[in-house]
Amino acid sequence: MEKQKNTLGRRKEAVARVYMSKGSGSITVNDKDYKTYFPLVYLQNQVEAPLKAIDALDKFDVKVTAQGGGIKGQAEAIKLGIARGLCEINPEFRPVLKAAGFMTRDPRGVERKKPGKAKARRSFQFSKR
Repeated sequence: MEKQKNTLGRRKEAVARVYMSKGSGSITVNDKDYKTYFPLVYLQNQVEAPLKAIDALDKFDVKVTAQGGGIKGQAEAIKLGIARGLCEINPEFRPVLKAAGFMTRDPRGVERKKPGKAKARRSFQFSKR
């Protein structure tokens, strides 16, 4: 691979632009180390998961700009972006990543508020008297 691969991952309102290149295994999110950016271990595992699935945790440098949503949405958007980048680098990775469920964009988002309701589904409190 001569140059870096640019991919995009999305989840809920979060968008992650992922730039991958061959390297020593550093993962940077918004100019911070991913372990600093995501203090919760399960979110760190989400980010590492596609690289662990193909045993390439120390073979690629990953630089990410994430925006929108919360930290969970951003972590899952990064996971999708990294998986897509790995498939662009080597199409042989695709069956492993697909079997692990990393190639699927999760379409779930926030349900819209309906008229006559307090929230999407919650009704206003009923008062008998």
